[in-house]
Amino acid sequence: MNLQENLAQHIKKAVTETYNVTLENVEFQATRKDFEGDITVVIFSMLRSVKGNPVQIGEAIGEYLVAHVTEVSKFNVVKGFLNLVLSDAYYLDFFTTIQDFKTYGMVAITQDAMMVEYASPNTNKPLHLGHVRNVLLGYSVAEILKAAGKKVYKTQIINDRGIHICKSMLAWERYGEGETPESSGLKGDKLVGNYYVRFDQEYKKEINALVEKGKTEKEAKAEAPILIEAQEMLQKWEAGDAEVVSLWEKMNGWVYTGFDATYKSIGVDFDKNYYESETYLLGKDFIESGLEKGVFVKDPDGSVWCDLTEDGLDRKIVLRSDGTAVYMTQDIGTAIQRVKDFPDINGMIYTVGNEQEYHFQVLFLILQKLGFKWAENLYHLSYGMVDLPSGKMKSREGTVVDADDLIDDMTATAKEISEELGKIDDFSTEEKSHLYKTIGLGALKYYILKVDPKKRILFNPEESVDFQGNTGPFIQYTYARIQSILRKANHDIILSAIEAPMELHEKEKKLLKILQQFPDVIQMAAGNYSPALVANYTYDLVKEFNSFYQNVSIFGAEHSTEIAFRVSLCDAVGSVIKTAFSLLGIQVPDKM
Repeated sequence: MNLQENLAQHIKKAVTETYNVTLENVEFQATRKDFEGDITVVIFSMLRSVKGNPVQIGEAIGEYLVAHVTEVSKFNVVKGFLNLVLSDAYYLDFFTTIQDFKTYGMVAITQDAMMVEYASPNTNKPLHLGHVRNVLLGYSVAEILKAAGKKVYKTQIINDRGIHICKSMLAWERYGEGETPESSGLKGDKLVGNYYVRFDQEYKKEINALVEKGKTEKEAKAEAPILIEAQEMLQKWEAGDAEVVSLWEKMNGWVYTGFDATYKSIGVDFDKNYYESETYLLGKDFIESGLEKGVFVKDPDGSVWCDLTEDGLDRKIVLRSDGTAVYMTQDIGTAIQRVKDFPDINGMIYTVGNEQEYHFQVLFLILQKLGFKWAENLYHLSYGMVDLPSGKMKSREGTVVDADDLIDDMTATAKEISEELGKIDDFSTEEKSHLYKTIGLGALKYYILKVDPKKRILFNPEESVDFQGNTGPFIQYTYARIQSILRKANHDIILSAIEAPMELHEKEKKLLKILQQFPDVIQMAAGNYSPALVANYTYDLVKEFNSFYQNVSIFGAEHSTEIAFRVSLCDAVGSVIKTAFSLLGIQVPDKM
């Protein structure tokens, strides 16, 4: 029986004995910071059953709990709220019963499986800042779900076909002169991205030339020779032209090698890759079965639609009049294929920007109408865009913030600030290099993940690497401070040295109180698909620890049991910080 169940049982008994009525439910909430207490009982919600003054009712229940519940040491009543103060023994009992804080909060994996999709890049350009938010969110949500007890499969769908891919291919064919990643010294994704930009430059030149010859801008955009040639290349690819397919395979191979290097640098991984070139024809068979079931209707021109107007949406096309598939068709087929590939999954999470919200509303509804039970557990992890002080990013114009460059810049900023602080003079060159990247990546990841996914972010690299405030480096520095305390501690100091209940310092009690919340935070973050809940919990824990560190002497305590307890408390906090940051994909250094 947990604390709330135990308290509720005694509160119901108190009400029965005092007022001779039966109380069905007891409402609890967190105690407001400006009041003394650890948990609050809402008296107002009892007034339907218990008649009387809410303050007097609260006083009567409070006195009963102090007399009959060992966990409650005192209470206060503010209007209709009974604030309970829990005993030191309660918190000490919590602390001493945790066998290993290194695994605290983590739930054993069950057979309840989910698939999390993230990244979903195009093979005509390198990963950029927008992709970074996507992969960090998706990876972190997958790790949080695992910690909450879910079996998780991580996946991405790579957009490796279409006119945009042919644009890079054609530009390389025209202007590349056989350039390769090896000959240029460029990562393959960067090399291919350069030719995507080059295509756009040449396309604009041709448009301007046609406009000068009297064409309208609309006509010029449609008639530019380079675009027509790219469209012809796409038709050849779809027809299986050996030369075009060979070029496509070669250039995509360069990109995949580049993507893998970036993913490794960021610290994310996948269990399964799907490729649009293999999935774009999926779903057509299910359109036919959907027509038979009446889920879809065929218009006179031969196009197939799903009428969702009764569901508050519009009509959605799923097959063109010429029988070709649209993105919705492909997504229907891909979702069904994934369940075939992983039969144990009963839901999927799609990490995709908020501009696609309507698309996923339609997709999920169509899959439900097709009769797939698992479609009830589909979720669009929608997120806002990432902006920079300099403005919006545009891939075609080459103004995006490249993910690799961003990581390098974050590492360089971390190096500059670390050297200014001058606390790593005894580090080897290799140790310094590793530390700079750990701090830089930690700053980037935390800055992005601490924000609710749905909110737009203005990313400020310098602000993110600040060693003060709600930042990754501030939390990493606190973890390193804890490791320094543990190194200083006598190795013989262990938790078992606590032989009897002691009186807790106010700061110790506050730390224990926030440590106790960690398992619930993981479950809430999993339920809301929000790494921000884990990130901001960690910041609150670190703030509380630093307050404890500044106000309570660890090694200057009078008794060995107090020293042992405080060292063990530091160790527990460090373990929870490390676990929480691992759920965000962030490493913590032992020394800074």
